[in-house]
Amino acid sequence: MPLNQNDQNGREPGGDPNSRPPFNWRLLIPLVLIFFLLPMLINVFQTGARGEEISYTRFRQLVEQRQVRSVTIQGDRITGTAADQPVPTGIGGRTGYITYVPRFGDPELLPLLRENNVEIVTRPADQPGFFAILISILPYIFLVWIFFALFRNIRGQGRGIFQVGENKAKLYDQTKEKTTFADVAGLEGAKEEVMEIVDFLKDPNRYLELGARSPKGILLVGPPGTGKTLIARAIAGEAGVPFFSMSGSDFMEMFVGVGASRVRNLFKDAKKKAPSIIFIDELDSIGRHRGAGLGGGHDEREQTLNQMLSELDGFEQNESTVVVAATNRPDILDPALLRPGRFDRQITIPMPAKEERADILRVHAQKKPMDPAVDLDRVANQTIGFSGAELQNLLNEAALQAARRRSKVIQEQDIDMARDRLLMGLERKSIKMNQRERKITAYHESGHAITAALLPYMDPVTKVSIVPRGQALGVTQIEQAEERYNYSREYLENMLCMMLGGRASEMLVFESMTSGAADDLKRSAEMARQMVAMWGMSDKLAHIALGEGDRNVFLGEQLSRQRSYSEETAREIDEEIKTILRNAFSRAQKLLTENRHALDTLASMLLEQEQVSGEKVKELVGVSDGESKDD
Repeated sequence: MPLNQNDQNGREPGGDPNSRPPFNWRLLIPLVLIFFLLPMLINVFQTGARGEEISYTRFRQLVEQRQVRSVTIQGDRITGTAADQPVPTGIGGRTGYITYVPRFGDPELLPLLRENNVEIVTRPADQPGFFAILISILPYIFLVWIFFALFRNIRGQGRGIFQVGENKAKLYDQTKEKTTFADVAGLEGAKEEVMEIVDFLKDPNRYLELGARSPKGILLVGPPGTGKTLIARAIAGEAGVPFFSMSGSDFMEMFVGVGASRVRNLFKDAKKKAPSIIFIDELDSIGRHRGAGLGGGHDEREQTLNQMLSELDGFEQNESTVVVAATNRPDILDPALLRPGRFDRQITIPMPAKEERADILRVHAQKKPMDPAVDLDRVANQTIGFSGAELQNLLNEAALQAARRRSKVIQEQDIDMARDRLLMGLERKSIKMNQRERKITAYHESGHAITAALLPYMDPVTKVSIVPRGQALGVTQIEQAEERYNYSREYLENMLCMMLGGRASEMLVFESMTSGAADDLKRSAEMARQMVAMWGMSDKLAHIALGEGDRNVFLGEQLSRQRSYSEETAREIDEEIKTILRNAFSRAQKLLTENRHALDTLASMLLEQEQVSGEKVKELVGVSDGESKDD
């Protein structure tokens, strides 16, 4: 049996007999070379076969010496045959001479030829030869061949110009890629919400007999990476129905009307395979508010949206096709999409809680060699605010870190380093700070850590480091002791005091300010403005919400932010923000002054070790969690 099992046409056994092998673009290189070199080769061949090119003076001398037997005159070109070679010697052989008549002419040439018994043959000046014709049509042949090669390649990939409006959705084969709710860790509330859809797709007649109308559309809303696409595939897997998946941006194309055509074809194909599910990811890319924006609406996008609205309303009650869409920007969707009869339900997919994070970690850890000592519950407690995708990435980074250490299993230190890399950025080993910069950074981070350890209701410090990571020269890592969904004024004021602790430490020790506190000042100013203008947490403007939130230019809003309060109120807001920040800074200075010894000790430890644990910080200040030296 031969080693090469492909047939004579280059197809593998069992392959599609109608499929064509891909076009080999490397064939163009020799063809292009031949295209440019062929005229040169033809010219050399013609010159070598007919004779040696000589001057006109030399040609007259040869005629006078009776060394020319015959001449062929074509325009201003004269080809002469040598008298001693009446028969050509073959390809490449020299049979005579080639010269050209001067532009001013030579009236003595014809008498000279007759006088020396030279046979004269004349031809029209514009009569093309075989090689001239070949050279003239060769570029057209080459271009036609290129066109057909490109057209064949495009058709082989299914992207013909007449197929641009066809359905581009991917149909998942549930027999090969079946996903069920067992594959979705956490999200118990979302699962309960969609179970009714699964029951309807399994047995639609049970609902139709009672006169119930099935939900036509489900909108999954949540931050990126929380599992909206996974939930949609689990719905299709549990119901055992075809699953059409398509992104909102796939509807848009450079050709007018393509988006609406693809919407029609998508719903047409889904109805043929009903009961089925259509999943549209990133719905906001085509479902934004119509007729808005600085330069007017986007006609092509609005036509696509109008067609989708029409298709959603076009379902009959006996049609069992459900549209599931996902977005993380529900605030910018067109109101017509969200009315009953289209996207009837909105299901929020939140960030996973602690128990859900632990379940997600266990799912992703099944295919990885984990050290038995790894406590995934502890990892879940240290990853508050992580989405499901981020937790998956955390274990992947830990696996990469273990591979760098040549380890066979993933240990806790690998997970800790991966978490530091995701939270604080990659370690920048190329930065070499001088001794003064290292000292300033050490005191800055010590100021954050000492104030955080002394303040009540604050989350514990887990690590202090002066190793540059990301855009920061140092990092104070604080781990939330518990998940918070509501923040008190006292907690926020303590957060402001901790954020300004770095600047307060610099002022206390060096009596100077540095740019290292830029991010701290920005974050503290934003938090103080929210406390005053949005949450009513100020003395003069208590219980009043004055903020109007973010305005989106593409929604047709004006560029400038409209204020619903007077200039006098705006000045009071600014004064309240200054008062809150000034009090937080004074409070941080007082704490650091009273605990100057702990501040100096921690800074010295950072200069020596570059990294100090949170337990060591608590030992230095001499307090346990929940206690405070703050008056």
